[in-house]
Amino acid sequence: MKTINFTQMKDGTKEEYDFLAEMEKPYLSLTVDRVLTELKNQGEDSLSGYKITRLEHGLQSATRAYRDGADIDWVVGTLLHDVGDGLAPQNHDRFSAEVIRPFVRQEVAWVVEHHGIFQMYFYGHHYGWDKNAREEFKDHPCYQSCADFCERWDQSSFDPEYDFETLDFFTPMVRDVFSRKAYDPKVIKENQVFGLPEPIFHKLS
Repeated sequence: MKTINFTQMKDGTKEEYDFLAEMEKPYLSLTVDRVLTELKNQGEDSLSGYKITRLEHGLQSATRAYRDGADIDWVVGTLLHDVGDGLAPQNHDRFSAEVIRPFVRQEVAWVVEHHGIFQMYFYGHHYGWDKNAREEFKDHPCYQSCADFCERWDQSSFDPEYDFETLDFFTPMVRDVFSRKAYDPKVIKENQVFGLPEPIFHKLS
C-alpha cells in the first residue's frame, strides 16, 4: 500500500489506519528538529525594539534556570517558553505549552501555559491592564512556581551583557526530552508540584 484509498475518514479501514500509524512514526521522530528550527528562526525573525533577539531571550532564560540547578524539564521548558511567538503571537504562551506538554511534567507545562498573564505583573499597568490578573490563579498549586519562573528566569532575561549558553549547549537536552514517550505518566507526574530550585548566585565571567 502506497496511499490510503478513503477520502473521508469515516470510510477508512483498520488496515489503512495501521498503515498511516506506521507512516507517522518517522514524522513524529522529527518533531524535535522542527522545534529546534523554529527556535533558530527566532534569532533572525524576531520582535523589534528589544536589545536582544527572541532566541537570545530563550537562551538567557534557560541559562539562568540551568545555573540555578533546575532539572531538565525546567531547563527545556524555559528554553521553549516563547517558541510559539512566531505562529501565535497573541497566545504564544498556550501555543508553547502545547509543544512541550507531551514530554515534560505537568507543572512545567502549566507554568509555560500561564506565564503570559503572570508576566503582566511587571508591565501591565503601563498599558492600562490589570497587573494583578494572575491573582485569578492564586489558589492553584502551580501559582508560586509560575510567579518564581517569571521573576527569576523570564522577566530578567533581556540583558545583552548576560553571559548565556549557546543553542548547541542546550540541544542535547531538548533531544533527550523530546525522545521520551509522549504523555508517559512517569514523566508527566500529574498533580505533583515541586517548585523551582533554590536560587544559586553565580559570578559571571
